Amino acid sequence: MTVDMAGGGHSLGLPASSIRNHARVRRGLGYVPESSLSFGFYGRMFRRLDPYIPDDARIDAIARLMREPVGAALDGKIPAGYTYLGQFIDHDLTFDPTSSLQRRNDPDALVNFRTPRFDLDSVYGRGPADQPYLYEMAHGAEGHRFVIGQAKGEARGELDLPRDFRGVALIGDPRNDENVIVSQLQLTFMLFHNKVCDWLTADDAAAYETHRSAGEGIFDCAQRLVRWHYQWIVVHDFLKQIVDATTYKDVLRHESLIPQGEAVEQVTLRFFAWRHEIFMPIEFAVAAYRFGHSMVRPAYTLNSRVGPLPVFTPESVGQPRNEMRHLGGFRRLPANWQVEWRRFFHLGGSADLQHARRIDRYLSPPLLDLPPELAGGATANLARRNLTRGARLGLPSGQQVALAIGAQPLDDEDLDLPGKGPAPLWYYVLREAELRDGGRTLGTVGSRIVSEVFLGMLSADPFSYLSAAPGWKPVLCGVKPGEFSMADLINFTGFGAAAQPSLH
Repeated sequence: MTVDMAGGGHSLGLPASSIRNHARVRRGLGYVPESSLSFGFYGRMFRRLDPYIPDDARIDAIARLMREPVGAALDGKIPAGYTYLGQFIDHDLTFDPTSSLQRRNDPDALVNFRTPRFDLDSVYGRGPADQPYLYEMAHGAEGHRFVIGQAKGEARGELDLPRDFRGVALIGDPRNDENVIVSQLQLTFMLFHNKVCDWLTADDAAAYETHRSAGEGIFDCAQRLVRWHYQWIVVHDFLKQIVDATTYKDVLRHESLIPQGEAVEQVTLRFFAWRHEIFMPIEFAVAAYRFGHSMVRPAYTLNSRVGPLPVFTPESVGQPRNEMRHLGGFRRLPANWQVEWRRFFHLGGSADLQHARRIDRYLSPPLLDLPPELAGGATANLARRNLTRGARLGLPSGQQVALAIGAQPLDDEDLDLPGKGPAPLWYYVLREAELRDGGRTLGTVGSRIVSEVFLGMLSADPFSYLSAAPGWKPVLCGVKPGEFSMADLINFTGFGAAAQPSLH
Protein backbone atom coordinates (compact mmCIF):
# COMPACT_ATOMS: atom_id res chain seq x y z
CA MET A 1 0.00 0.00 0.00
CA THR A 2 1.29 3.47 -0.81
CA VAL A 3 0.27 6.92 0.26
CA ASP A 4 0.32 10.07 -1.84
CA MET A 5 2.13 12.59 0.32
CA ALA A 6 2.19 15.34 -2.27
CA GLY A 7 -0.77 17.58 -1.71
CA GLY A 8 -2.58 19.38 1.06
CA GLY A 9 0.26 20.00 3.49
CA HIS A 10 1.98 23.14 4.66
CA SER A 11 5.75 23.30 4.78
CA LEU A 12 7.16 22.95 8.27
CA GLY A 13 10.53 24.32 7.19
CA LEU A 14 13.79 22.46 7.36
CA PRO A 15 13.80 19.81 10.09
CA ALA A 16 16.07 20.37 13.06
CA SER A 17 17.05 16.73 13.00
CA SER A 18 16.87 14.10 10.29
CA ILE A 19 15.69 11.68 12.95
CA ARG A 20 12.72 13.91 13.81
CA ASN A 21 11.82 14.88 10.28
CA HIS A 22 8.14 15.81 9.91
CA ALA A 23 8.55 16.13 6.14
CA ARG A 24 5.62 17.89 4.46
CA VAL A 25 2.62 15.98 5.81
CA ARG A 26 2.38 13.80 8.83
CA ARG A 27 2.57 10.20 7.72
CA GLY A 28 -0.61 8.32 8.38
CA LEU A 29 -3.00 11.07 7.31
CA GLY A 30 -3.64 9.16 4.09
CA TYR A 31 -5.02 6.25 6.10
CA VAL A 32 -8.42 6.02 7.71
CA PRO A 33 -7.99 4.64 11.25
CA GLU A 34 -10.02 1.57 12.13
CA SER A 35 -10.59 3.03 15.57
CA SER A 36 -13.53 5.38 15.91
CA LEU A 37 -11.35 7.64 18.03
CA SER A 38 -9.28 10.47 16.57
CA PHE A 39 -6.12 10.00 18.59
CA GLY A 40 -3.33 7.49 19.00
CA PHE A 41 -0.04 9.18 18.09
CA TYR A 42 3.33 7.89 19.15
CA GLY A 43 5.49 10.16 21.28
CA ARG A 44 8.42 10.27 23.67
CA MET A 45 8.39 9.41 27.36
CA PHE A 46 11.76 11.08 27.94
CA ARG A 47 11.59 14.05 25.60
CA ARG A 48 14.51 15.92 27.17
CA LEU A 49 17.04 13.17 26.54
CA ASP A 50 19.32 13.33 23.50
CA PRO A 51 19.14 10.54 20.93
CA TYR A 52 21.84 7.91 20.79
CA ILE A 53 22.42 6.86 17.19
CA PRO A 54 24.93 4.02 16.80
CA ASP A 55 26.36 3.50 13.33
CA ASP A 56 25.82 0.34 11.30
CA ALA A 57 29.14 -1.17 12.39
CA ARG A 58 28.24 -0.89 16.07
CA ILE A 59 24.76 -2.23 15.45
CA ASP A 60 26.25 -5.26 13.68
CA ALA A 61 28.73 -5.82 16.50
CA ILE A 62 25.99 -5.73 19.15
CA ALA A 63 23.70 -7.97 17.10
CA ARG A 64 26.44 -10.61 16.89
CA LEU A 65 26.56 -10.72 20.71
CA MET A 66 22.86 -11.51 20.90
CA ARG A 67 22.85 -14.99 19.34
CA GLU A 68 21.82 -17.62 21.88
CA PRO A 69 24.85 -19.79 22.82
CA VAL A 70 24.58 -23.40 21.66
CA GLY A 71 23.61 -25.74 24.48
CA ALA A 72 23.18 -23.00 27.08
CA ALA A 73 20.57 -23.56 29.82
CA LEU A 74 18.54 -20.38 29.34
CA ASP A 75 15.03 -21.34 30.48
CA GLY A 76 13.50 -18.98 33.02
CA LYS A 77 10.63 -19.39 35.49
CA ILE A 78 7.81 -17.76 33.51
CA PRO A 79 5.52 -20.23 31.68
CA ALA A 80 5.99 -20.14 27.91
CA GLY A 81 2.46 -18.95 27.21
CA TYR A 82 3.19 -15.49 28.61
CA THR A 83 5.55 -14.83 25.70
CA TYR A 84 2.59 -15.03 23.32
CA LEU A 85 0.14 -13.39 25.71
CA GLY A 86 2.60 -10.49 25.58
CA GLN A 87 2.46 -10.53 21.78
CA PHE A 88 -1.34 -10.63 21.90
CA ILE A 89 -1.37 -7.62 24.28
CA ASP A 90 1.00 -5.73 21.99
CA HIS A 91 -1.32 -6.27 19.03
CA ASP A 92 -4.22 -4.98 21.14
CA LEU A 93 -2.35 -1.75 21.83
CA THR A 94 -0.44 -0.94 18.66
CA PHE A 95 -0.76 -1.04 14.91
CA ASP A 96 1.48 1.11 12.67
CA PRO A 97 1.06 0.24 8.97
CA THR A 98 3.16 3.22 7.85
CA SER A 99 6.39 2.30 9.62
CA SER A 100 9.37 1.18 7.56
CA LEU A 101 13.01 0.38 8.14
CA GLN A 102 13.74 1.84 4.72
CA ARG A 103 13.01 5.42 5.83
CA ARG A 104 13.78 7.56 8.85
CA ASN A 105 10.81 7.70 11.19
CA ASP A 106 9.55 10.54 13.34
CA PRO A 107 7.56 9.30 16.35
CA ASP A 108 5.52 12.50 16.36
CA ALA A 109 4.39 11.67 12.82
CA LEU A 110 3.73 7.97 13.28
CA VAL A 111 0.12 7.08 13.92
CA ASN A 112 -0.95 4.28 16.22
CA PHE A 113 -3.94 2.81 14.41
CA ARG A 114 -4.87 0.76 17.45
CA THR A 115 -6.51 2.62 20.30
CA PRO A 116 -3.89 2.81 23.07
CA ARG A 117 -6.25 0.95 25.36
CA PHE A 118 -6.68 -2.57 26.65
CA ASP A 119 -10.01 -2.88 24.87
CA LEU A 120 -9.52 -6.02 22.73
CA ASP A 121 -10.21 -4.20 19.47
CA SER A 122 -7.86 -6.79 17.97
CA VAL A 123 -10.58 -9.33 18.84
CA TYR A 124 -13.81 -7.36 18.47
CA GLY A 125 -12.79 -5.41 15.39
CA ARG A 126 -15.37 -2.71 14.75
CA GLY A 127 -18.20 -4.74 16.24
CA PRO A 128 -21.13 -6.75 14.82
CA ALA A 129 -22.81 -3.74 13.19
CA ASP A 130 -19.75 -2.83 11.08
CA GLN A 131 -18.11 -6.25 10.65
CA PRO A 132 -21.03 -8.69 10.82
CA TYR A 133 -19.05 -11.47 9.12
CA LEU A 134 -17.08 -11.91 12.38
CA TYR A 135 -20.26 -12.76 14.29
CA GLU A 136 -23.03 -15.34 14.23
CA MET A 137 -26.38 -14.13 12.97
CA ALA A 138 -29.36 -14.64 15.23
CA HIS A 139 -32.62 -14.86 13.25
CA GLY A 140 -31.42 -12.28 10.75
CA ALA A 141 -30.33 -9.83 13.46
CA GLU A 142 -26.89 -8.93 14.72
CA GLY A 143 -25.41 -11.82 16.67
CA HIS A 144 -23.78 -11.79 20.09
CA ARG A 145 -21.22 -14.53 19.54
CA PHE A 146 -18.14 -14.94 17.36
CA VAL A 147 -18.09 -17.28 14.39
CA ILE A 148 -15.64 -20.11 15.10
CA GLY A 149 -13.83 -22.11 12.42
CA GLN A 150 -12.66 -25.71 12.17
CA ALA A 151 -9.22 -27.19 11.65
CA LYS A 152 -8.39 -29.49 8.78
CA GLY A 153 -10.07 -32.84 9.25
CA GLU A 154 -13.30 -31.34 10.54
CA ALA A 155 -14.64 -34.70 11.73
CA ARG A 156 -12.19 -34.49 14.62
CA GLY A 157 -14.00 -31.42 15.95
CA GLU A 158 -10.85 -29.36 16.37
CA LEU A 159 -11.37 -25.59 16.37
CA ASP A 160 -9.59 -22.89 14.42
CA LEU A 161 -10.07 -19.24 13.59
CA PRO A 162 -12.80 -18.59 11.00
CA ARG A 163 -11.22 -18.38 7.53
CA ASP A 164 -12.18 -17.61 3.96
CA PHE A 165 -11.67 -20.01 1.04
CA ARG A 166 -7.99 -18.96 0.82
CA GLY A 167 -7.33 -19.78 4.45
CA VAL A 168 -7.11 -16.10 5.47
CA ALA A 169 -8.29 -15.58 9.05
CA LEU A 170 -11.41 -13.42 9.47
CA ILE A 171 -10.42 -11.69 12.71
CA GLY A 172 -10.05 -8.18 14.10
CA ASP A 173 -6.27 -8.10 13.66
CA PRO A 174 -4.57 -10.27 10.99
CA ARG A 175 -1.30 -10.23 12.98
CA ASN A 176 -2.93 -12.57 15.49
CA ASP A 177 -2.58 -15.32 12.91
CA GLU A 178 1.20 -14.85 12.69
CA ASN A 179 1.93 -18.16 14.43
CA VAL A 180 -0.11 -21.08 15.69
CA ILE A 181 0.33 -20.19 19.38
CA VAL A 182 -0.94 -16.61 19.11
CA SER A 183 -3.73 -17.69 16.73
CA GLN A 184 -4.93 -20.25 19.28
CA LEU A 185 -4.72 -17.51 21.92
CA GLN A 186 -6.89 -15.25 19.72
CA LEU A 187 -9.32 -18.16 19.36
CA THR A 188 -9.34 -18.67 23.14
CA PHE A 189 -10.42 -15.06 23.72
CA MET A 190 -13.14 -15.37 21.09
CA LEU A 191 -14.41 -18.51 22.81
CA PHE A 192 -14.17 -16.73 26.15
CA HIS A 193 -16.55 -14.05 24.84
CA ASN A 194 -18.94 -16.74 23.58
CA LYS A 195 -18.83 -18.52 26.93
CA VAL A 196 -19.60 -15.28 28.79
CA CYS A 197 -22.59 -14.78 26.45
CA ASP A 198 -23.78 -18.28 27.34
CA TRP A 199 -23.34 -17.50 31.04
CA LEU A 200 -25.35 -14.29 30.73
CA THR A 201 -28.17 -15.94 28.76
CA ALA A 202 -28.57 -19.03 30.95
CA ASP A 203 -32.13 -20.12 31.68
CA ASP A 204 -32.71 -17.90 34.71
CA ALA A 205 -30.80 -14.90 33.19
CA ALA A 206 -29.75 -14.01 36.75
CA ALA A 207 -26.16 -13.24 35.73
CA TYR A 208 -27.29 -10.75 33.08
CA GLU A 209 -29.64 -8.94 35.46
CA THR A 210 -26.96 -8.82 38.15
CA HIS A 211 -24.01 -7.62 36.09
CA ARG A 212 -25.42 -5.48 33.29
CA SER A 213 -25.13 -1.72 33.36
CA ALA A 214 -27.95 0.60 32.35
CA GLY A 215 -28.79 0.28 28.67
CA GLU A 216 -26.48 -2.70 28.03
CA GLY A 217 -27.69 -5.48 25.78
CA ILE A 218 -26.23 -8.99 25.91
CA PHE A 219 -23.33 -8.22 23.56
CA ASP A 220 -22.34 -4.98 25.29
CA CYS A 221 -22.51 -6.56 28.74
CA ALA A 222 -20.45 -9.57 27.64
CA GLN A 223 -17.90 -7.35 25.90
CA ARG A 224 -17.43 -5.19 29.00
CA LEU A 225 -17.03 -8.19 31.28
CA VAL A 226 -14.56 -9.82 28.89
CA ARG A 227 -12.55 -6.60 28.63
CA TRP A 228 -12.46 -6.06 32.39
CA HIS A 229 -11.39 -9.64 33.12
CA TYR A 230 -8.73 -9.31 30.41
CA GLN A 231 -7.53 -6.03 31.94
CA TRP A 232 -7.35 -7.72 35.34
CA ILE A 233 -5.18 -10.45 33.79
CA VAL A 234 -2.93 -7.83 32.17
CA VAL A 235 -2.37 -6.07 35.51
CA HIS A 236 -2.52 -8.85 38.09
CA ASP A 237 -1.14 -11.79 36.14
CA PHE A 238 0.98 -10.76 33.15
CA LEU A 239 2.48 -7.52 34.50
CA LYS A 240 3.16 -9.03 37.91
CA GLN A 241 5.06 -11.87 36.21
CA ILE A 242 7.43 -9.66 34.24
CA VAL A 243 8.27 -6.55 36.31
CA ASP A 244 10.10 -6.34 39.60
CA ALA A 245 7.88 -6.29 42.69
CA THR A 246 9.22 -2.98 44.04
CA THR A 247 8.34 -1.03 40.90
CA TYR A 248 4.99 -2.79 40.57
CA LYS A 249 3.96 -1.76 44.09
CA ASP A 250 5.26 1.78 43.54
CA VAL A 251 3.14 2.34 40.43
CA LEU A 252 0.02 0.40 41.48
CA ARG A 253 -0.92 1.34 45.02
CA HIS A 254 -3.87 0.28 47.13
CA GLU A 255 -5.38 3.29 48.86
CA SER A 256 -8.73 4.29 50.29
CA LEU A 257 -10.70 7.00 48.50
CA ILE A 258 -12.42 7.96 51.76
CA PRO A 259 -11.27 7.68 55.39
CA GLN A 260 -11.74 4.18 56.76
CA GLY A 261 -13.01 3.06 53.37
CA GLU A 262 -12.06 -0.06 51.44
CA ALA A 263 -8.73 0.21 49.63
CA VAL A 264 -8.92 0.54 45.86
CA GLU A 265 -6.24 0.50 43.17
CA GLN A 266 -4.58 3.84 42.48
CA VAL A 267 -1.95 4.48 39.78
CA THR A 268 1.04 6.73 40.51
CA LEU A 269 3.06 7.81 37.45
CA ARG A 270 6.41 9.58 37.78
CA PHE A 271 7.67 9.71 34.18
CA PHE A 272 4.83 8.95 31.75
CA ALA A 273 2.79 12.12 31.25
CA TRP A 274 0.61 13.61 28.53
CA ARG A 275 -1.25 16.90 28.02
CA HIS A 276 -4.49 16.20 26.21
CA GLU A 277 -4.61 12.64 24.90
CA ILE A 278 -2.51 9.69 25.88
CA PHE A 279 0.08 8.46 23.38
CA MET A 280 2.25 5.39 22.81
CA PRO A 281 5.84 6.06 23.98
CA ILE A 282 8.47 4.84 21.54
CA GLU A 283 10.76 3.98 24.48
CA PHE A 284 8.12 1.36 25.29
CA ALA A 285 7.10 0.23 21.80
CA VAL A 286 10.56 0.13 20.20
CA ALA A 287 12.71 -0.89 23.17
CA ALA A 288 11.38 -1.87 26.60
CA TYR A 289 8.39 -3.95 25.48
CA ARG A 290 10.51 -5.87 23.00
CA PHE A 291 11.91 -7.82 25.94
CA GLY A 292 9.56 -10.58 24.83
CA HIS A 293 11.81 -11.41 21.88
CA SER A 294 14.39 -12.79 24.30
CA MET A 295 11.74 -15.09 25.84
CA VAL A 296 11.06 -17.00 22.61
CA ARG A 297 12.14 -20.63 22.79
CA PRO A 298 13.89 -22.29 19.83
CA ALA A 299 11.00 -24.79 19.65
CA TYR A 300 7.69 -25.67 21.32
CA THR A 301 5.66 -28.80 21.88
CA LEU A 302 2.11 -27.86 20.94
CA ASN A 303 0.43 -31.01 22.26
CA SER A 304 1.17 -34.69 22.77
CA ARG A 305 1.29 -35.20 18.98
CA VAL A 306 3.00 -32.09 17.65
CA GLY A 307 6.46 -30.77 18.43
CA PRO A 308 8.94 -29.69 19.35
CA LEU A 309 8.82 -27.30 16.39
CA PRO A 310 10.14 -23.73 15.92
CA VAL A 311 7.67 -20.88 15.49
CA PHE A 312 9.04 -20.52 11.96
CA THR A 313 11.95 -21.49 9.75
CA PRO A 314 13.96 -19.40 7.24
CA GLU A 315 12.04 -20.91 4.32
CA SER A 316 8.77 -19.42 3.14
CA VAL A 317 5.76 -20.27 5.27
CA GLY A 318 3.79 -21.12 2.14
CA GLN A 319 6.05 -23.88 0.83
CA PRO A 320 4.09 -27.17 1.09
CA ARG A 321 7.18 -29.20 1.95
CA ASN A 322 7.88 -26.84 4.83
CA GLU A 323 4.44 -26.27 6.36
CA MET A 324 4.56 -29.16 8.88
CA ARG A 325 8.03 -28.24 10.12
CA HIS A 326 7.14 -25.05 11.98
CA LEU A 327 4.39 -23.33 13.97
CA GLY A 328 4.08 -20.39 11.59
CA GLY A 329 0.62 -19.08 10.85
CA PHE A 330 -1.42 -17.47 8.06
CA ARG A 331 -2.88 -20.89 7.18
CA ARG A 332 -5.65 -23.21 8.25
CA LEU A 333 -4.76 -25.18 11.38
CA PRO A 334 -3.56 -28.67 10.44
CA ALA A 335 -5.39 -31.69 11.88
CA ASN A 336 -4.26 -32.74 15.37
CA TRP A 337 -2.69 -29.33 16.04
CA GLN A 338 -5.12 -27.98 18.64
CA VAL A 339 -3.13 -26.50 21.52
CA GLU A 340 -2.80 -28.03 24.98
CA TRP A 341 -2.61 -24.93 27.18
CA ARG A 342 -1.29 -26.95 30.15
CA ARG A 343 2.02 -26.94 28.27
CA PHE A 344 2.02 -23.11 28.24
CA PHE A 345 0.26 -21.94 31.44
CA HIS A 346 -0.08 -23.18 35.03
CA LEU A 347 -3.27 -25.25 34.78
CA GLY A 348 -2.29 -27.62 37.56
CA GLY A 349 0.67 -29.82 38.35
CA SER A 350 1.58 -30.61 34.75
CA ALA A 351 5.03 -32.04 34.19
CA ASP A 352 4.74 -30.97 30.55
CA LEU A 353 4.81 -27.21 31.28
CA GLN A 354 7.31 -25.39 29.06
CA HIS A 355 9.04 -22.25 30.30
CA ALA A 356 9.95 -19.13 28.41
CA ARG A 357 13.57 -18.26 27.96
CA ARG A 358 14.81 -15.96 30.70
CA ILE A 359 14.84 -12.23 29.93
CA ASP A 360 18.37 -11.61 28.75
CA ARG A 361 20.34 -10.30 25.78
CA TYR A 362 20.13 -13.57 23.82
CA LEU A 363 17.73 -14.38 20.98
CA SER A 364 17.02 -17.92 19.84
CA PRO A 365 18.11 -18.95 16.31
CA PRO A 366 14.68 -18.71 14.59
CA LEU A 367 14.57 -14.96 15.37
CA LEU A 368 17.90 -14.35 13.70
CA ASP A 369 16.82 -15.80 10.35
CA LEU A 370 13.21 -14.75 9.73
CA PRO A 371 11.17 -16.13 6.82
CA PRO A 372 10.56 -13.75 3.91
CA GLU A 373 6.93 -13.13 4.95
CA LEU A 374 8.12 -11.59 8.24
CA ALA A 375 11.39 -10.08 7.01
CA GLY A 376 9.48 -7.99 4.48
CA GLY A 377 12.49 -7.24 2.33
CA ALA A 378 14.58 -5.91 5.24
CA THR A 379 17.23 -7.78 7.21
CA ALA A 380 16.09 -11.19 8.43
CA ASN A 381 18.02 -10.76 11.70
CA LEU A 382 15.56 -9.53 14.34
CA ALA A 383 18.30 -8.24 16.65
CA ARG A 384 19.68 -6.05 13.89
CA ARG A 385 16.17 -4.88 12.93
CA ASN A 386 15.31 -3.82 16.50
CA LEU A 387 18.62 -2.02 17.01
CA THR A 388 18.33 -0.26 13.64
CA ARG A 389 14.80 0.96 14.29
CA GLY A 390 15.80 2.25 17.71
CA ALA A 391 18.62 4.23 16.10
CA ARG A 392 16.43 5.66 13.34
CA LEU A 393 13.84 6.77 15.85
CA GLY A 394 16.51 8.47 17.94
CA LEU A 395 15.96 6.61 21.20
CA PRO A 396 18.09 7.71 24.14
CA SER A 397 20.73 5.33 25.48
CA GLY A 398 19.95 2.99 28.33
CA GLN A 399 22.35 4.81 30.64
CA GLN A 400 20.56 8.12 30.01
CA VAL A 401 17.17 6.64 30.88
CA ALA A 402 18.58 5.00 34.02
CA LEU A 403 19.90 8.37 35.21
CA ALA A 404 16.61 10.06 34.31
CA ILE A 405 14.63 7.73 36.59
CA GLY A 406 17.20 7.97 39.40
CA ALA A 407 18.75 4.50 38.98
CA GLN A 408 22.43 3.62 39.00
CA PRO A 409 23.38 2.89 35.38
CA LEU A 410 25.13 -0.31 34.39
CA ASP A 411 28.84 0.25 33.80
CA ASP A 412 30.87 -0.81 30.77
CA GLU A 413 31.87 -4.10 32.38
CA ASP A 414 28.24 -4.95 33.17
CA LEU A 415 27.08 -4.11 29.66
CA ASP A 416 29.77 -6.32 28.08
CA LEU A 417 29.70 -4.45 24.76
CA PRO A 418 32.56 -4.12 22.27
CA GLY A 419 34.34 -0.94 23.33
CA LYS A 420 33.07 1.58 25.84
CA GLY A 421 30.20 3.95 25.43
CA PRO A 422 26.40 4.15 25.39
CA ALA A 423 24.17 1.12 25.04
CA PRO A 424 21.03 1.05 22.85
CA LEU A 425 17.97 1.16 25.10
CA TRP A 426 16.63 -2.21 23.96
CA TYR A 427 19.94 -3.97 24.62
CA TYR A 428 20.26 -2.17 27.96
CA VAL A 429 16.82 -3.35 29.11
CA LEU A 430 17.68 -6.96 28.24
CA ARG A 431 21.14 -6.89 29.82
CA GLU A 432 19.79 -5.22 32.96
CA ALA A 433 17.19 -7.99 33.32
CA GLU A 434 19.86 -10.64 32.77
CA LEU A 435 21.96 -9.26 35.62
CA ARG A 436 18.99 -8.81 37.94
CA ASP A 437 18.02 -12.13 39.52
CA GLY A 438 19.09 -14.14 36.48
CA GLY A 439 16.51 -12.73 34.07
CA ARG A 440 13.46 -13.78 36.09
CA THR A 441 11.91 -10.33 35.62
CA LEU A 442 12.78 -7.01 34.02
CA GLY A 443 15.25 -4.75 35.79
CA THR A 444 14.72 -1.22 37.07
CA VAL A 445 14.59 0.63 33.72
CA GLY A 446 12.49 -1.97 31.90
CA SER A 447 10.11 -2.41 34.84
CA ARG A 448 9.57 1.33 35.19
CA ILE A 449 8.79 1.94 31.51
CA VAL A 450 6.51 -1.09 31.09
CA SER A 451 4.67 -0.59 34.40
CA GLU A 452 3.99 3.11 33.86
CA VAL A 453 2.83 2.65 30.26
CA PHE A 454 0.55 -0.29 31.06
CA LEU A 455 -1.02 1.29 34.13
CA GLY A 456 -1.04 4.78 32.63
CA MET A 457 -3.03 3.56 29.64
CA LEU A 458 -5.44 1.69 31.86
CA SER A 459 -6.01 4.69 34.14
CA ALA A 460 -6.46 7.05 31.14
CA ASP A 461 -9.17 4.87 29.62
CA PRO A 462 -12.54 6.08 31.00
CA PHE A 463 -14.08 2.70 30.18
CA SER A 464 -11.52 0.49 31.98
CA TYR A 465 -12.39 -1.16 35.26
CA LEU A 466 -9.71 0.99 36.94
CA SER A 467 -11.46 4.23 35.89
CA ALA A 468 -15.11 3.23 35.72
CA ALA A 469 -15.17 0.97 38.80
CA PRO A 470 -11.88 1.19 40.75
CA GLY A 471 -13.13 -1.19 43.44
CA TRP A 472 -14.26 -3.83 40.93
CA LYS A 473 -13.21 -7.46 41.34
CA PRO A 474 -13.55 -10.31 38.81
CA VAL A 475 -16.99 -11.91 38.95
CA LEU A 476 -16.21 -15.07 36.98
CA CYS A 477 -14.99 -18.17 38.77
CA GLY A 478 -11.28 -18.28 39.51
CA VAL A 479 -9.18 -20.49 41.74
CA LYS A 480 -9.36 -17.73 44.38
CA PRO A 481 -12.47 -15.55 44.86
CA GLY A 482 -11.93 -12.06 43.47
CA GLU A 483 -8.91 -13.11 41.41
CA PHE A 484 -8.65 -14.12 37.77
CA SER A 485 -5.60 -15.33 35.86
CA MET A 486 -4.93 -16.57 32.34
CA ALA A 487 -5.24 -20.11 33.71
CA ASP A 488 -8.67 -19.23 35.11
CA LEU A 489 -9.77 -17.86 31.72
CA ILE A 490 -8.68 -21.06 29.99
CA ASN A 491 -10.45 -23.25 32.55
CA PHE A 492 -13.63 -21.16 32.32
CA THR A 493 -13.58 -21.40 28.53
CA GLY A 494 -12.60 -25.06 28.47
CA PHE A 495 -10.70 -24.73 25.20
CA GLY A 496 -7.28 -26.37 25.28
CA ALA A 497 -7.57 -27.17 28.97
CA ALA A 498 -7.54 -30.94 28.57
CA ALA A 499 -4.75 -33.09 27.15
CA GLN A 500 -5.26 -34.29 23.59
CA PRO A 501 -5.45 -38.09 23.20
CA SER A 502 -2.25 -39.62 21.91
CA LEU A 503 -2.14 -41.23 18.49
CA HIS A 504 -0.23 -44.17 19.95
